[in-house]
Amino acid sequence: MSAAPTLAETREELARLLSDARTSGRKVGLVPTMGALHDGHASLMREARAQVGDGPVVVSIFVNPMQFAPGEDLDRYPRTLEADLELCAAQGVDLVFAPAVDEVYPGGEPDVTIQPGPLATILEGATRPTHFRGVLTVVAKLFGLVRPDVAVFGQKDYQQLTLIRRMVADLCMGVDVVGAETLREPDGLAMSSRNRYLDTEQRRRAGALSQALVEARDASLWGADVALESARAEMRQAHGVDLDYLVIRAADLGELPCAVPDATEARILVAARVGSTRLIDNMPITLGATSASTRQGVSACCAP
Repeated sequence: MSAAPTLAETREELARLLSDARTSGRKVGLVPTMGALHDGHASLMREARAQVGDGPVVVSIFVNPMQFAPGEDLDRYPRTLEADLELCAAQGVDLVFAPAVDEVYPGGEPDVTIQPGPLATILEGATRPTHFRGVLTVVAKLFGLVRPDVAVFGQKDYQQLTLIRRMVADLCMGVDVVGAETLREPDGLAMSSRNRYLDTEQRRRAGALSQALVEARDASLWGADVALESARAEMRQAHGVDLDYLVIRAADLGELPCAVPDATEARILVAARVGSTRLIDNMPITLGATSASTRQGVSACCAP
């Protein structure tokens, strides 16, 4: 196992430990997390290492209260710092930044926050209206504290990744945002810190989410309508899974046009609750031949 990463808990420690990298001109890589780390996070760390070479890889571990609404799982979100440090050591992480809440938000919630715009009002934002304001605010603060050249995020949280990329571009933050592919369990379930909430039966039922995405991907040759209906058919057979949304959007999460050109890159996204645990997943798809309903001038992507 590699040497244990250095642990910084304050802004001052973080700045001091990164000063050598900044003066030497080496790239700094950041992997922002909320802890409860798993192999999916490990893959992000490996990607960060590939991006920065001999520069330092920083992993932040911070359960961000601003992105949890009242009644969500802030209090029960798993906090496993000792195990997280072991995983970081195994991946050769140089520095772990694990601040307390008042270190990130001295004086409480900040007066100035990031307003994420209309993309934050759909999908996850439709049921969690303040969520992405909290996400973008803490990511902006981490970028300011770490000043990374590269930041790596997982594609499992695809809406989050899209919003972070837009924030970085719109606010000229100068950070290269890399989206790493989703790591999956052998049965296809996307790796997530929330998977540990599932009991054995719920874990089995949760596999329907990824299977629905696979069905859509396999049917995407025939267009968005057929792909979406294939996924919906899979979800209709999933007992004990309470579907929130199942949609196909453009790769930038905009609406698909009514007439979709062949070989259009798109994204299918799903959210559902299994027991008391809310799970999300998504998959890239390539839309092929236009569906029959689109040829007739009516498409599911345009339906109300």
